[in-house]
Amino acid sequence: MASNHHHAPKNTIAETIATDMTLVDMVIREKLHSEVSLVNQIAEYIISAGGKRIRPALVLLVANAYRYQGTHHHQLAAVVEFIHTATLLHDDVVDESSMRRGRQTANALFGNAASVLVGDFLYSRAFQMMVNLNSMRVMQILADATNVIAEGEVLQLLNMHDPDVTQERYLEVIRCKTAKLFEAAAELGALVAGASEEQIACAAEYGRSLGTAFQLIDDVLDYSGNATQIGKNVGDDLREGKPTLPLIYLMEHGTPAQCELVKNCIEQGDEKHFDEILAAITSCGALEYTRQQALNASERAQAAIATMPDSPYKESLLQLCAFAVDRNH
Repeated sequence: MASNHHHAPKNTIAETIATDMTLVDMVIREKLHSEVSLVNQIAEYIISAGGKRIRPALVLLVANAYRYQGTHHHQLAAVVEFIHTATLLHDDVVDESSMRRGRQTANALFGNAASVLVGDFLYSRAFQMMVNLNSMRVMQILADATNVIAEGEVLQLLNMHDPDVTQERYLEVIRCKTAKLFEAAAELGALVAGASEEQIACAAEYGRSLGTAFQLIDDVLDYSGNATQIGKNVGDDLREGKPTLPLIYLMEHGTPAQCELVKNCIEQGDEKHFDEILAAITSCGALEYTRQQALNASERAQAAIATMPDSPYKESLLQLCAFAVDRNH
């Protein structure tokens, strides 16, 4: 029963923008093409893995909510997906991940060198496309977002294997690494539709808060999810020595023995004690606390678009807020 419940909101969101998404897919296919066969092969492999496509969906939903009639939102949605995909390619190399979206990562299949270089291809292709749209404001939003994401990645690198990471430092990583592209996607949707400055700012706030909620639930799922459903290995964060909010909360509220255990696991990147840590995280309320923070972010996102005119698109944006916090994958 639960699984149907999770797919229901997604389908209605998908239906609302099905035609637009098909056109975005056409743009993606066309723009992925390269004379270099390995580029085509890896790009096709990544894009065909699908994923939730939430970032491009945000561009489309917000643009439509403000009654946009043109086609630039298809280009922008594809650009956002390319930037996201480039970060995934590089991310998996940095994290030495072997699973994503339920199958092998590109680096596991094609090697690190190819993954990094094709990530570069996707970034630069995204910039070629945004230049074609001939809007300085669009380029500014995307250039800033891409830079902030890079900073977030480096910030996360500094946090790796550091047991003294605070909630503030961790939330800053989320804001840069995940929330920023959600923010840019929503902002671009409003901008391309000719929305007012105030509406653009509200869309940005919506995206930022929604992205935060999504990432916090991802971090909960890394300790409580089902590997086949979330499509990656449970416990990866611990293996990588990543102090995410559930762990940080446990360090703040656990017993001295639990704190010592977590400290060692983060420093060593050791998942041998995963079961013990999972038990401690669950019993001290860390997952509930993290879920609550995600819920708060989701409510901020809903509040940000309260004044948006009513439409099926707005309805979908509100459903996304619910889906962000109420999912098992």
